[in-house]
Order: sequence, then structure tokens, then C-alpha cells
Amino acid sequence: MATHADRPIFVIGCPRSGTTLLQLMLHSHPRIAIPAETRFLLPLYTRRCDFGDLEDRENRRAIGEWITGRRESKFHDLGLDAAAVVERIAAAPPTVGSLAATVFRAYADRFDKPRWGDKRPSYFKHVPLLLRMFPDAQFVHLIRDGRDCVASLKEMPWYKQDVYHAVSAWREAIDMGRRHAARLGPDGYYELQYERLVADPADELTRLCAFLGEDYDPAMAEPQSIARLTVPKQKRWHDRTQGEVGSSRVGSWARRLEEWEIGLAETAFGDRLPDHGYTPSGAARATPAQLARLARATANRRMTYRKADMRERWRRRHEPNAVECLLTSPAMSRV
Repeated sequence: MATHADRPIFVIGCPRSGTTLLQLMLHSHPRIAIPAETRFLLPLYTRRCDFGDLEDRENRRAIGEWITGRRESKFHDLGLDAAAVVERIAAAPPTVGSLAATVFRAYADRFDKPRWGDKRPSYFKHVPLLLRMFPDAQFVHLIRDGRDCVASLKEMPWYKQDVYHAVSAWREAIDMGRRHAARLGPDGYYELQYERLVADPADELTRLCAFLGEDYDPAMAEPQSIARLTVPKQKRWHDRTQGEVGSSRVGSWARRLEEWEIGLAETAFGDRLPDHGYTPSGAARATPAQLARLARATANRRMTYRKADMRERWRRRHEPNAVECLLTSPAMSRV
């Protein structure tokens, strides 16, 4: 079992649940470095069979160039020297977990911190894959009122789905979170709520740090200074992270959603809302036609997941190397 200093931290949750704020709070800790959202970890895992035997240093170098050279990976947001990172990846142990961890270790080194993590809301759908690469990882699931998440998703320029998919996404995050909690136990999985986090950051972050095996640092409750340095300027939807932490957006769904959307969300969420302390508004239940459309969206999403699972089973039979990260201490990554 790795020490806490070796354990990666993954922030998960339904999109627009406040995971960027939590990422910044964790990044403000003097021992933890978690970058703005990257996009190379899951694609690297998915494409692991395409790069050949990683015992070959040149294949590891090719992965390094693939990570650092693709705009889609968002590597440029890390503020790292691409050539230096490629060399570190080429010298890393021959597993995809080790190669990915090398990038995050390089980012942690940039801030002279011993511990790294990553944040991407959709990771809640991929916890088993992340555990294959990082068996000792700790997962922090941030939960926000599903109605606020749906209202926020509707307003995002990058969200191309409709309200039915947004409702399904929150329901999936809650249901998968329950399964992750049962599988990982209290040492590997931690749940906290956005509303309590913004109402009393110090108290909630102290509890979170206890789970992570770290001491709470007051800088975590004031992440706006680090936000100005690390949040990419083009992500204007994260502008509020540059102000003081507050509760002004809590419950804003009441004025941002139409009445029928509130009814749809509350019907679909069922007991999941009160189970997490959120009070239903009493809006009229969704109509049969709306529920049928929600069922179609949910079925389409499940079909997508099943197809991805089938492809993953094929890859596991053909992967040329083990995938588990073999970096056991920060010192090992400094080649």
C-alpha cells in the first residue's frame, strides 16, 4: 500500500457541480498539485494498444510526443516544457499508468509539491479504469443540487445535449457514486456537497484533508488567487472562481429552469434529492411524453456505455503491457 503522499487524488462529479472550485482549493494546499482539466489520460488508456510494446523506449517517446503535441490533450495549459516532459516519459517505467503519472508529477514539480491529482467530472463513469492504472487512488466526489447542475449545463457553450441528457447525467453520477462508495470504502472514496463547501469552506476542507491524510491549510479556503494563475482565460464559465467563495448560486435553479424542467428533474431524481438533503419544490410531475423522451435519452446513453465496455474488453485481451503505475515515490520521476 502506498503512503498518502504517493496516492493520486481524482476529483469527480456531475459536470457543473463545482469541481473546478474544489480542484483550485486542493491545488492551494502546499503539498497537492491538481491542474486545470486535462484531456489525455482517458484517451491514452483507450489507445494503449496502438503504441506497441512500451518496453521499447521509442514507443514511450512516441506517447510523450502524442501527449504534448495534441491540442486536444490541453497539455499547453500545464505550463510545462514539452521536450523535457517527453524525455521524462521516455525514461519512465513501461506502463500507461506510469507514463500518465509522469506528466502529473512534472506538473507537481513545477510547484515543488510532492502529491498530484487530476480533475475531470466525467471520471465518475471511468473509476474502474482509473483504478487499473492507479489502484491506490483516492476519489473525491462533489455533489451539488441536481437542479442547479441541470440549469448550469443548459447555459454552457460547450454542452451540446438537451435537458433530458443533463437530467440523466446527474442521476448517473449519484447512482455510480453509490456503487463507488461500496466498492472503495471510506479510505478510497469521499463525498462532500457543494452547498456545505461554499457555506463553510474551512470546516468542509478540514474533513476532506483528514480523508486525504493531509493537514488542512487556510489557503485552501481562498482559492481565488491561484485561480487567476491557473484557470485558462478562454474558460469564461469559470470566472466566478476568481472571486471569493460564496453561496450566491445555491438554489438559483428556481429562476433559471422552466417549471416543466423542474418537474422533469424532480420526477427523474426521485428520492435522490431528499436523500442528499435537497427539498423538492412540489412542481407538477413530468408528463408521460416527457418521461418517454427521458427514457429514450437514458437508453441511448446506456447503449453508448455498453459499446464502450465491449471495446474495452477487446483491448484488455490485446494490451501489450501491464497498465498499473509503477512510480512509487516522487523521487523516482525526477530522471
